Amino acid sequence: MEIKGKVAVVTGAARRVGRVIALSLAEKGAHVAFTYHTSKDHALNLREAIQSCGVEALALPMDVSQPDQARAVMQQVVDHFSHLDILVNNASTWLGSPFLEITAEQWNSELAINLSGPFFCSQAAASQMLQQQSGVIINITDLSAFQTWPRFAHHSAAKAGLVALTKVMAAELAPNVRVNAIAPGTVLLPENATETKRQWATDRSLLKRVGTPQDVARTVNFLVEMDFVTGAVYFVDGGRALV
Repeated sequence: MEIKGKVAVVTGAARRVGRVIALSLAEKGAHVAFTYHTSKDHALNLREAIQSCGVEALALPMDVSQPDQARAVMQQVVDHFSHLDILVNNASTWLGSPFLEITAEQWNSELAINLSGPFFCSQAAASQMLQQQSGVIINITDLSAFQTWPRFAHHSAAKAGLVALTKVMAAELAPNVRVNAIAPGTVLLPENATETKRQWATDRSLLKRVGTPQDVARTVNFLVEMDFVTGAVYFVDGGRALV
């Protein structure tokens, strides 16, 4: 799929990795609609940055854990642009808690945001893509779906579910809609990360360095353009999954 002129939706894109993905698609010539939850100022800044690339931008508030909002956003995009070509399910939370202390509220919240959100967004987007007979969906999962991370049972379960969902969607939506996933390693440290944390992440990488959000964005672009790939999970982790 040629990115230029296409319509992309990136969820949870006001800040961090999602912002870089949205800008990268805009720089390639895509019109970009993106969602945000509470970061309105960051969202307005991103909208201006996307428009400076000479393409259209829509900044849409959404709580991805609410199915009605997910469906409504996809409909807004279709109503505005008349088509929807690319969906990147990026919105996510990453909250840790010991297994015995995870509450029902925490469990349900992690699954609602990290698994149910992508499901309902994809369901709404895929309906339009099938009518068009073309489309690409990319899910951002996590190494927690493949490794054992104590204190992250709820997060790991949701992200593992997203991997399974990716494969089922790829099978059901083929041949016109392709569905893949990206499992990033450490590509952006928390804003309050210490030098000790950076060194830990560096040591865990076979390439002995921390990645960048651009590494993920370039993989998104590759998966949009590479039309013989579906149902795959691409590790963008410097080899950390092998450690």
